[in-house]
Amino acid sequence: MKKSIQHTSIIIISTIVLFLAVSCSSNQNGETNRGINGIDHVIFIGVDALSPDGIRNAHTPNIDYMMQNGASTLTARAVMPTNSSPNWASMIMGAGPEQHGITSNSWEQDDYQITPTTMGPGGFFPTVFYALKSQKPGLSTASFYDWPGFGRLFEHDFVDTIYMPDLPRETTEDRVLWAEDTMHEANQHILAERSNFLFIQLDHVDHFGHRFAHGSQEYYNSVQHADSLIGTTLAAIEESGIKGRTVVMISSDHGGVGTGHGGSTDDEILIPWIIYGAGVTVGKDLGPFINTYDTAATIAYIFGIEPPEGWIARPVKHAFTHD
Repeated sequence: MKKSIQHTSIIIISTIVLFLAVSCSSNQNGETNRGINGIDHVIFIGVDALSPDGIRNAHTPNIDYMMQNGASTLTARAVMPTNSSPNWASMIMGAGPEQHGITSNSWEQDDYQITPTTMGPGGFFPTVFYALKSQKPGLSTASFYDWPGFGRLFEHDFVDTIYMPDLPRETTEDRVLWAEDTMHEANQHILAERSNFLFIQLDHVDHFGHRFAHGSQEYYNSVQHADSLIGTTLAAIEESGIKGRTVVMISSDHGGVGTGHGGSTDDEILIPWIIYGAGVTVGKDLGPFINTYDTAATIAYIFGIEPPEGWIARPVKHAFTHD
């Protein structure tokens, strides 16, 4: 079966004005981010529809290990509406739908209801990929995802390696194969390329939630499978020799109720937020005040990147031992 890897070139920023707008921005406290010494790699794993209930009730030894040996909360918050596109976008854009304008899964760059508060290269509200590459072009970035809709939410010109499976996508078994293929290729990338920032997105748990319902045994089995895939990535990180310089993050775009999501219940809006690895406090409970868009700000903070204009997110500094 054919797979496709797209190596994209990095656009050189063409105007001094644009460069200054990004590089001179500051975080909400007027501080300058300097990065965290000893951390060279951040690997983010996003599991679509991974709910706190799923983690509590499925067999998830790898996630449990990361929570016990890292910092975490099961009461972080997605944004409204609790659908995939607004939340994946918020996660990488450091802001909510009110700012970036992505309010539904029908959003397209040329078809939207809310105008973004700011626009970066390529017509996107600035993402963490753009922030990293525009301020530190030497950082290598990658995105491996198995929900095709994710690919329209970020600036491909600021990502060195992009991967999405080229496989059938009709049956439940197909969705599982997509997740397995995505993670396999991401793991090979870790071993061969060791990108500074790698974003991995898995979609199959959401499919099981829609088909069999959140809280069903089939849903819990899919969460267990996601955990096993996460375990293969932890093994790849160790095999690659970068474990001591790597932070791994896990989160989700939303939870669910019955066979759906998008509403305003705790089951839909509460999500896990887990961070593990170099510089992270062991066994830290991060509390209930993390929003999904804080993910982007935390990644920027780790690398010493200033938040682009328009971001409202705050880095989760209390996850780290030096804060």
